[in-house]
Amino acid sequence: MIVSASYKTDIPAFYGAWFLNRLRAGYCKMVNPYGGQVSTVRLDGDSVDGFVFWTRNLEPFLGALEEVGKRDLAFIVHLTATGYPRALDYATIAPKRAAEQGRLIAATYGARVAVWRYDPIVITSLTPPEWHLDNFRRLAGRLTGAVDEVVVSFAQIYRKTGRNMAAASRAFDFSWSDPEIAEKQDLLAALNEIAGGHGMKLTLCGQPKLLIPGVAESSCIDVGRLSDAAGRHISAPGKPHRDCCRCFASKDIGAYDTCPHGCVYCYGVNSRTTAKRRYAGHDPQSEFLFEPALKVAPAPKDTLQGRLF
Repeated sequence: MIVSASYKTDIPAFYGAWFLNRLRAGYCKMVNPYGGQVSTVRLDGDSVDGFVFWTRNLEPFLGALEEVGKRDLAFIVHLTATGYPRALDYATIAPKRAAEQGRLIAATYGARVAVWRYDPIVITSLTPPEWHLDNFRRLAGRLTGAVDEVVVSFAQIYRKTGRNMAAASRAFDFSWSDPEIAEKQDLLAALNEIAGGHGMKLTLCGQPKLLIPGVAESSCIDVGRLSDAAGRHISAPGKPHRDCCRCFASKDIGAYDTCPHGCVYCYGVNSRTTAKRRYAGHDPQSEFLFEPALKVAPAPKDTLQGRLF
């Protein structure tokens, strides 16, 4: 079994102590966001083939990574660095720090461990296509040699996402749009050229209709990369969590509405106020990341189809 930690929330940035406690206990408990059913996920070495960590800030989690490594458990890290203005990302770390973390991971654990995520791509009056090209080029330069793949996607404007974007645009006086397919593909082509110039393969996450020559679909839960990182063969069935996904089967141990980063385009947070409250009330000694006694409301279906990182 591959364990994902987590595309629903940023466990490395905010819940590292809980993860370590559950790793040492050998299990955690999860609440199904659809119906509230409780299940147990084994985290012992006999049950886990590898971990996939998703984060915008790996620094608080470096000690946990060291322990995972000492247990001879395979892992890869999806490190998101976008460098968006504060109107879009309220509380993420500076991209320079994120890039330094990527380089540290490569130096410590190998070049196949870290994957850079430049997603979702959000088109606004603050971040037009030309801004993305300059920003992406600058970040790629900082990560050259540390990563061999950069995953991109375009923001999907679900009902909740549109509501949060609209509120932010009023508060910070910017406009936003969801470009036509041809405009997105033009930007993809330019980003692909930049990535290639920095020794990186550009892949597209979960949006096959946007694919262009030279850009492949990403496999974010990737047994090939896990095997390379571990130095041994790892297998898992190809069972993605959504139809347009090329990931291998995994079990995610995160929870929605628990990440306080404050990214206004986020698929996994309905309300930052709620997320901050839940984070403040989190118990790192609990079996659950988010206690079912707090009555998790099932998230709308469209919020369950995206990844945070």
